[in-house]
Amino acid sequence: MAEKILVVDDEDIIRESLSYILKKEKYEVEEAANGKIAFEMLKETSYDLVITDLEMPEMKGIELLDEIKKMNLQTNTIVITAYGSMETAIAALRSGTSDYILKPVEFDELLIKVKKLFEVRDLHLENRILRKELQREYDYNNIVGKSPAIMQIFELIKAVADTDSTVLISGNSGTGKELVARALHFNSKRANKPFIALNCGAISENLIESELFGHKKGAFTGAISDKEGFIKAAESGTLFLDEISEMPPQLQVKLLRSIQEKEYTPVGTTLSLPVNVRFIASTNRNLLEYISQGKFREDLFYRLNVVALTIPPLYERGEDVIILARYFLSLYGKEHNRKDIHLTPEDEDTLKKYHWPGNVRELKNVIERAVLLSTGDRLELNLPDDSRVSFMQSLYDVPSMDEMQRRYIKYILEKSGNKISGQGGAAELLGINRVTLYSRMKKLGMR
Repeated sequence: MAEKILVVDDEDIIRESLSYILKKEKYEVEEAANGKIAFEMLKETSYDLVITDLEMPEMKGIELLDEIKKMNLQTNTIVITAYGSMETAIAALRSGTSDYILKPVEFDELLIKVKKLFEVRDLHLENRILRKELQREYDYNNIVGKSPAIMQIFELIKAVADTDSTVLISGNSGTGKELVARALHFNSKRANKPFIALNCGAISENLIESELFGHKKGAFTGAISDKEGFIKAAESGTLFLDEISEMPPQLQVKLLRSIQEKEYTPVGTTLSLPVNVRFIASTNRNLLEYISQGKFREDLFYRLNVVALTIPPLYERGEDVIILARYFLSLYGKEHNRKDIHLTPEDEDTLKKYHWPGNVRELKNVIERAVLLSTGDRLELNLPDDSRVSFMQSLYDVPSMDEMQRRYIKYILEKSGNKISGQGGAAELLGINRVTLYSRMKKLGMR
């Protein structure tokens, strides 16, 4: 649908010329001979753009602009002005006018300005729609579940979302820590500002400082220009530090300072810059154990842990397994045009008995895979065999991640007949090479 433009000018030749040029560009154009006529037309019809002269009888352009502002019309405005009336045009710009153009009017210049105005308007509209969709998607009411454990999470999100308190979210992999972090952001006063997520375990140790704080040109080999970091990108919004336990100790000091002093220092400079960011961190590790091992700073832990939010593993959430399974089945049934598939009582019993070591992420993947591969109207579940289920259940009885890794490698070794490399060997089953496996075993104290 073509944009609708109102051209307002008391000089017939200018008004009609502008109207003709704009119509040639497929815009829908109407005319008004002065501000008073335009004002009456604006009461009856909405326009995407008003192009108006400033000096007109009965109602001047600046008065028309004031009326448009009072009416709170969602329309852009361009003023046409003579060089001698530039002060009035500048005053109009300060009060919200989109742009101006000088007499005599250069038609090409006008068309470029009109096109850019509509492009910017469309971008702003798209941005508003996307933000509303994000807010809807990450509203805490869309975190699926009714178990007492998840209801407690809802209450905590409601209680702390609209504060600037730092939050530390703990929970096993796949429980939905980033979903909770986004819910905190999109239900806060910072919802219309950026949400920036940084996975501290996914960036190499020698690059993470630059990624987080940015750097100046020449700060290190390869720094060919200034670069803003994640902390600057999150200005006025939220910075989510996922897997905070993997942050190098020397960088933990700088992060602590940024949280406490509300400032940061890019790599390659000594200049401290102010920052207004809310910090949310997450971990699937036992940070108190990391502190005792010297891997994590105690002062940073307590600075992050102002609000502690622990997401329970799926196996502790009772009826949520079936609620989530039905939710994912509905979601992927629509997405893959398989609305005929349903869960039987036997399917539900199978889902309830499984321990879900991969938590919600694993359940989500299992349901999507089943929707894709099922041939009839019944969901064909494909869960790991009982021996592996029993093994994975035993992992939850141990206190540390190192012990969990140790037991898992031992289990894989037994499954491969203590064969390290080659086809069917432990390295192949784990998806890593034998050098990495030997290194991991040595680190865990395994022979």
